Amino acid sequence: MMEKQLMTKITNKTLKVGVIGLGYVGLPLAIEFSAAGFETIGFDINAEKVAQLQRGESYIIDISNETLATELTHHFQVTTDFSQLADMDAISICVPTPLTTSQTPDMSYIESAVAKIRANQRKGQLIVLESTTYPGTTEELIEAVFEEDGMAVGKDYFLCFSPERVDPGNPTYHTKNTPKVIGGTTPACTELGKQLYEQVIPNMVAVSSPKVAEMSKLIENTFRSINIAFVNELAMLSDAIDVDVWEAIEAAGTKPFGFMKFLPGPGIGGHCIPLDPMYLSWKAKASNFYSSFIDLAQEINRQMPEFVIEKASETLNTARKALNGSRIVLLGMAYKPDIDDVRESPALAVYDLLQTKGAEIDVVDPFVTQFRDGHGRVVETTPLSNEALANYDLAILLTPHSSFDLTQIATHSPLILDTKNAFAARNCDHIYTMGNMQKKRSESQLVHV
Repeated sequence: MMEKQLMTKITNKTLKVGVIGLGYVGLPLAIEFSAAGFETIGFDINAEKVAQLQRGESYIIDISNETLATELTHHFQVTTDFSQLADMDAISICVPTPLTTSQTPDMSYIESAVAKIRANQRKGQLIVLESTTYPGTTEELIEAVFEEDGMAVGKDYFLCFSPERVDPGNPTYHTKNTPKVIGGTTPACTELGKQLYEQVIPNMVAVSSPKVAEMSKLIENTFRSINIAFVNELAMLSDAIDVDVWEAIEAAGTKPFGFMKFLPGPGIGGHCIPLDPMYLSWKAKASNFYSSFIDLAQEINRQMPEFVIEKASETLNTARKALNGSRIVLLGMAYKPDIDDVRESPALAVYDLLQTKGAEIDVVDPFVTQFRDGHGRVVETTPLSNEALANYDLAILLTPHSSFDLTQIATHSPLILDTKNAFAARNCDHIYTMGNMQKKRSESQLVHV
């Protein structure tokens, strides 16, 4: 009976949707439900964020102020009042899942969200966990908890896991057009979850259980972590044996089958790739299984900021300067181009390592106005100018934002370390590329097979 009532509400769009957590995942999802005509309430514990959204000011790069303002006048509300969860027919949990200092899963945000739902729960609700986590979380932290209250899944309420696939700043793929996996605890749960999400994400992929859905997410990002680690190790190897790793990768990429191109860099960043493999590794160890691939990949990727420091020192040595006391500017702090997200950014580690080496550091990032260093201190970024560039001993490009004027940087910087091969077309003696320190070349030297 409850299943049928929910399905009817989904069909006629009278279903009320609640989204817990209004970050990079939750806010775009809530906006999509609102735009589709569902009465939607976004819940967050951060009163400042809620107040900012209520003013029509978005802090998410993929949601414009105009889009937010439009939905606030239609079907969207934001609040810190979690008692309103009792009025929701469907609730999506989109809270962070970081690692603890000992590199184990921190479930406190999920546990807090579940406690808030539990305190305001009523029968007939559909609950969907989206936060990336280890296989078994949905059953252990939600189903088992609600069982203590006598709530039977698939009868008194419905439960699914549907992993987020958000890629901040991606101009092509966003919430609506990215295929989405969903797995319910019972067939009825899966069908309800699939039907609801299909109202805003047409390409839904149903799987047999929450565990399969949870595992699928970890596979996606562990795959990326391992392959990035592979090319990062190749960059270090190529540097040692005097091979241009960038040219070699481009050549390998001409094969139309059996190869997928990944590129090296100063490390890995974002909320997913540095963390998700550790969730899988932790779960494996709990079952007395040890994944050498995952642990090795994590170790290689963690080494990359130190490799950048080593290359920075070698680059400065070409000008007979020491790292200690040199004036260095870091170009880019975000973990990838054209976004403002510094979560787990390898640039943070590079900054902290340079500090310990005694360098004087400035940071330029058109998207990031400030960040916190390893000591918790707020660091303000600085504007880019020709005069300033000329006064630095070394510029290190960490994040190749499209707004960076590479000609300006190449012209006015006395020495450059390029960790992303962004200056490949400029055959200048003062530009050194990580993974190609011994041999500098221009793009015209590439031979296309």
